[in-house]
Amino acid sequence: MWDEAKVDVYGKGSDGTCKRVDHVSAGGPVFKPPGGLPEGDGSDFVCDYSAMKGFRSCSTPEDRGCWLTNDLDKIWDIYTDYEATDETLPTPVNIMPTGVTRTYHITATSQAINADGLNFADGKLFKLDGDNKPTYPGPWIQACWGDTIQVQVTNCLKGNGTSIHWHGIRQWRTMHMDGVNGITQCAIAPEDSFTYTFKASQYGSSWYHAHYSIQYADGLVGPITIHGPHSANYDVAPDIPILLTDWAHNSAFNALVNHNRGPGIIDGMVYPGILLNGQGDTSAIYNTTVPGVDPSRARPYVLNVTTTKDKKHLLRIINTSFETTFVFSVDGHLMTPVEVDFVPIHPYKEKSNNITVGIGQRYEVILDAVDPKDPSTSYWIRTYIPARCGIHPTGKDYHQAGILWYSSPYESEPPTPTSSPFQNLASQPCADEPYASMTPVVPYHVKLPPSNNRTFGETEQILSDQPLYYPFRINMSDPSFLNLNETRKWLPTEVVIPEDFNSTVWIKLTITNFNGFGPHPMHLHGHDFAILNVTDGTPAVGESIKLKLDNPPRRDVVMVPKNGLVVIAFKADNPGNWLMHCHIARHAAEGLGLQILERRLDAVAIWPNVNVSHALQEATRVCTNWRKWQGVCANWAGGCADQRPQQFNSIQFGPGIELD
Repeated sequence: MWDEAKVDVYGKGSDGTCKRVDHVSAGGPVFKPPGGLPEGDGSDFVCDYSAMKGFRSCSTPEDRGCWLTNDLDKIWDIYTDYEATDETLPTPVNIMPTGVTRTYHITATSQAINADGLNFADGKLFKLDGDNKPTYPGPWIQACWGDTIQVQVTNCLKGNGTSIHWHGIRQWRTMHMDGVNGITQCAIAPEDSFTYTFKASQYGSSWYHAHYSIQYADGLVGPITIHGPHSANYDVAPDIPILLTDWAHNSAFNALVNHNRGPGIIDGMVYPGILLNGQGDTSAIYNTTVPGVDPSRARPYVLNVTTTKDKKHLLRIINTSFETTFVFSVDGHLMTPVEVDFVPIHPYKEKSNNITVGIGQRYEVILDAVDPKDPSTSYWIRTYIPARCGIHPTGKDYHQAGILWYSSPYESEPPTPTSSPFQNLASQPCADEPYASMTPVVPYHVKLPPSNNRTFGETEQILSDQPLYYPFRINMSDPSFLNLNETRKWLPTEVVIPEDFNSTVWIKLTITNFNGFGPHPMHLHGHDFAILNVTDGTPAVGESIKLKLDNPPRRDVVMVPKNGLVVIAFKADNPGNWLMHCHIARHAAEGLGLQILERRLDAVAIWPNVNVSHALQEATRVCTNWRKWQGVCANWAGGCADQRPQQFNSIQFGPGIELD
């Protein structure tokens, strides 16, 4: 057993005081992480640092900033630079704790699902090997800071390839594991498998999802947590990460080409609703009973809290939507954000009654009851939708998407809450959380280059047979990863922006959105980026934009405001091709994206050629199988009757990008 041969020890916390810490084995520590579940599936998970002899766990409810320490005053804590590397070795390494390899086997399957009372016949779900059936969301992948994560993905979908992206994972020197078909790999053909292997150099919570066009919106998503320290104290994490999403009852592929409106159809989506961790009530979204609803399957998500109301609870909140931003709130409770998109931040100076979560964004928050003596046991969890920020339900109480329940032996199920919402929720703008509140614990000090200025102007992405401008399009059969040595020229539609600098140079991007559409949640793969400026409105001619260079906020998804701009910067320290795209799924599918080719020659040095690189050999194998499957029209979802690529006649206005 994992807890054999352990003894009580005391150690120094991150504040310098002597505190009781978790047990330690004869080797290194093996312990249940503080963010693990108190009971139920996944509650038996433990962090295993048995290779770190002499270290011990030091996280306590009074000091969640400490993670590992030893008698030599070596400490891994919230202040450790998790991006630090040692590049003096023959193969550079990320400096982090020494964990173990976590192995998962998951299968992508075609499966009908009724998540909110209304059946969805074209669901696509993940199944964990050993489970009886697939689930939505997919299985919770857990690891600890410093672990290696290995996930074998098998494609058993009907008529679809797939690839899986590990959202927000830095993938330092592992571009080929980023899971973007057409860039880092070919799609995985049906009945084929691919194994993703990467380091857990960051910590926090995120999600993994299909990156085969807009496929994830049909159900191929799941949570991932890398356990580590936090910048504020808490007692317990009562549940797995909470995945927020809009949810239609026809395939996202159908919604993309079907812009019809009518009874129950909004922007091509059939009776779109709201789910929290795969549960919802379609009829509650509208003013009328939705035809075909099974009331026994329609129910709000229940966050079951088994501790008392005076405890501090860690919530992990993730927006996995197709096109909707949410304002998340819990009646009678305040939140203190402590982590944003895998970036630990100093706790907000003032607690908030809500947080705005754009698509692809993640927050870890500490939840406190406003009145711990309130006798109520259940409270509404609300998900308001700001104006012009997604689907538009008609039901007056559509935002009652979940219930926080302080359970007890006296109640078999949560009573219907009688709690009231905070008054400011419905008027929240469609914008990021205040950047002044997001101060990273591990600081960045941005040093911009004086020159190397290039400008990419504002564009209109027009998708038709003869576009006026090139939208971003990729070839799933010929990914960028196989062309790093530039054996062929990059096509204009591949929108490749080369950045051949060294690892200490900062790249600055200015993303503009001056055409009346938006906001756009823009996501960059392979990096956190510093947010140097956010401007609402068009700057005057000749007006200089003030940039925050000393420890600016940073994350990997930023909301570019309608009629405004965002200036971001990142260090050119991760060789490879990295996708940047709008995370409104239909916008990405319609071409709102580009790829940054970062330090191509250094990337070629890591992956020289197919004769010596196992990664290129495996990528070639996957591509061979994909091309073979794709070459038989009977395999296609539309069959042999559909011999031509689908053409879109819609217009998507995209941000302009200026790059230094």
